[in-house]
Amino acid sequence: MNSLEKRSFYSFLALYLFSSLLFVLLSGYWYYSSQKASLENETYYKMTHIADTLSGKIINAQMKGLTLTLPHEEGYEYRLIPTNEKNEYADAYFESDGKKILISSAPQEHLGIEYVVVSTDLYFQRLQKLQEEVLGIMFFVFLLIGFISFLLAKIFMKPVRKRIEQIESFVQDVTHELNTPITALSMSASRALKKGVYDKKILTNISISTKQLESIYKSLTYLNFEQKEEEVREIALDAVVQRVVEYYRQLSDAKGIEVVSEIEPSKMYIAESRAELLFSNLLSNAIKYSMPESTIRLTLKDDSFCIKDEGVGIANEKLDAIFELYSRDSQIAGGFGIGLSIVKQICDAHGIEVRVESQLGEGSEFILRWENMSETE
Repeated sequence: MNSLEKRSFYSFLALYLFSSLLFVLLSGYWYYSSQKASLENETYYKMTHIADTLSGKIINAQMKGLTLTLPHEEGYEYRLIPTNEKNEYADAYFESDGKKILISSAPQEHLGIEYVVVSTDLYFQRLQKLQEEVLGIMFFVFLLIGFISFLLAKIFMKPVRKRIEQIESFVQDVTHELNTPITALSMSASRALKKGVYDKKILTNISISTKQLESIYKSLTYLNFEQKEEEVREIALDAVVQRVVEYYRQLSDAKGIEVVSEIEPSKMYIAESRAELLFSNLLSNAIKYSMPESTIRLTLKDDSFCIKDEGVGIANEKLDAIFELYSRDSQIAGGFGIGLSIVKQICDAHGIEVRVESQLGEGSEFILRWENMSETE
């Protein structure tokens, strides 16, 4: 990961862990508080029960003249306060010296006993055990959340990493694509200045390079800049296709590629610049991936357009991915993977079905179909 990815990764991880820690702490505090209150009530009622049991035995022993026998409750201590002992006792429940203490006047001075005092340290032992359990559970849960958050951060960064790789590759490809026509322009201009004459070959090279730059500019502008929406109107597609074919004539001739076109009158409601971009990307793509001295066939009918080349072709398993942005099936030719993505975007926006058939080493065929659309569409 580069520095930007690491910063994003650790920022996401830190935020997730911090929020998870707060959640675990609040949940642990709530659970501990509720369990502590429950333990407090349980201890109080247990000590009250012991005091009432002792008082009942005291009262019963006096009334029946029996010998007083007091039971032993493990973990609990008690003492009997006689009525003749000077004291300042009163019914109470409190804690002192690490023990819970309950004072009860339930004996009602039977057998000369005024108070029963019950004490225990079990509450604090169980409370300490509860604290250890809660802290242990919180620690384990936070470790589990930390592990899950690490996996989530990895999953979260996966598409980001892919997109960054695509952008880095895109920048490299743009640099390469721009370098070719710019170099050609520079060399042609330099040659023309040295020769002092401007022959056809030099002007052709300049023209081709300029058109390559213009094509790149239009594609990048479509993808990256907000533009004023051009009015959608009925246009003659046959005129647009003929204009595009003529525009790329020099480029196809330079590779020795024959463009055979069968163009019939056809109309569609679409912005003219979008139509030009659509057919330009299809034709330039076909020229780019065609072998020298091959043929490209164009067919335009009333409701369909077909372009077939004799190029490198596309593997069947890669056909679904060719319309993805920055996707490049072949490294044989230049390009940076945006032409077919633009084609798909324009087709989707205007309800045009686009289909591709291809075989490796034999070429590709792109087929567009549409219905005659009204202006409201």
